[in-house]
This record gives sequence, C-alpha cells and structure tokens, in this order.
Amino acid sequence: MMLKPIRRWLMKKILFIEDEQTLAEALEYTLLKEGYDVKLAFDGAEGLREFESGGADLVLLDLMLPEVDGLEVCKKIRSQSSVPILILTAKDSDIDEILGLEMGADDYVTKPFNTRKLVARIKAVLRRAETGKDPADDCLECGGITMDRGKHEVSMNGDIVRLTPLEYRLLEALMRRPGRALSREFLLNQVWEGDFYGSPKTLDVHVRHLREKLEDDPGNPRYIETVRGLGYRLGT
Repeated sequence: MMLKPIRRWLMKKILFIEDEQTLAEALEYTLLKEGYDVKLAFDGAEGLREFESGGADLVLLDLMLPEVDGLEVCKKIRSQSSVPILILTAKDSDIDEILGLEMGADDYVTKPFNTRKLVARIKAVLRRAETGKDPADDCLECGGITMDRGKHEVSMNGDIVRLTPLEYRLLEALMRRPGRALSREFLLNQVWEGDFYGSPKTLDVHVRHLREKLEDDPGNPRYIETVRGLGYRLGT
C-alpha cells in the first residue's frame, strides 16, 4: 500500500516483530488502514536492527521468535528506550505474562486474538503514552522525588530517572494522592484508563520496577508502600 511521504511523516510508527509472515502481513494491512506506519521484522535479530536504525512509537512483539527470542528483544529494547512494548504470544499463563513484564513490556495479548480488539489495545497503549506528554503547569514533589509534568520528567534527588509511559502514569497516580492508601482496582483504572485486561499481578510487577528505580532499598521501600489487602500508598 503506497502512502504519501508527508503522510508517513505524521503517522505513528509501529514496529511489528513476528515470524508468522501471513499473520504479520494481514495485521500490517489492517494497521495501515487504521492510519499507522508499519515496519515488519520476521525474527528477533532483524527486529533489533530495525529498532536501532529507525526507532518506533510502539513495538508489537511476538515472544516465540527465531534468532533472538522475544523476551531478549524486549529486554534489549527496554535497556535503551522507554517506547511502549505490546507483547503477543501463543502461550496463555501468568508465568509468561509476568516474564514479559519483567523484561519491560507495557501490555500483553494472547493468541489467537480478535483483530479489532488488538487494534483497540494498540490505540489505548499509544494514547496512554501520548497523554503523559501533554504540557501541564504543575510540578509534583514527594521527598526526593520530583515530577515535572510540563517536561514529562521525573528526577530523584536531582538526577533524572527514565520511566516507561506506564511507570510514569503509575507514579503520577500515587504522587497526586500522597499518604492515601489506593486500591489495586483504583490504580488499574487510573493507569490503564479502563483498558486493562490482564492479570492483577501486572500491577505488582510495575510497582516493583518503580521501586528499583526510585528506592535506595527496594526490598524495604520508603516511598511506595504496600498496604496489605488493599493496594499501595506513596509515603510522605
């Protein structure tokens, strides 16, 4: 499908790393019709090269890949970028989901999937990533943590901390209500804007990632406290 260069420049770019060529090309066609610029890669090594050379606004990533498996691809992309990563896998278990999230993925979809629902998930992930970039006048502070919403930056004791879009939204939800115990359901709705479909354990993984980036001792957190039987609270 031919697209005018000026139009491609304005489109969100999706890098789709998938070794099932028929599936990849079918979804590529759907995403192009939805107005996205799509780049395909058919193995993990090719996907990493494509990302390093051209970047992306979202990475759609199969777990079962030749050359370099999807978990390793996810880990390597996350080590250099906070781009949203949406994992696709034929496996359906909490273990696989948690492994993907541990490597830095933002969301998770199990095959076989409904194409319309997958497109909705892609839009939701991109919307969440974009929402956090909107300018705002307020600056949130708690202890040594500072969130400058105008710059979309978080710093810890003056040092910039790189967060994924989802981690940023989770921290923002906590920082807007310091000292308050927030339920898991509330945080899931705030961070995923009602588009959450996965295991509740997903929230725990992202909280752990935040602690690793913000706490001196993640095992004994000062800021992001667990409220047993309910959820989490930002200590003041």
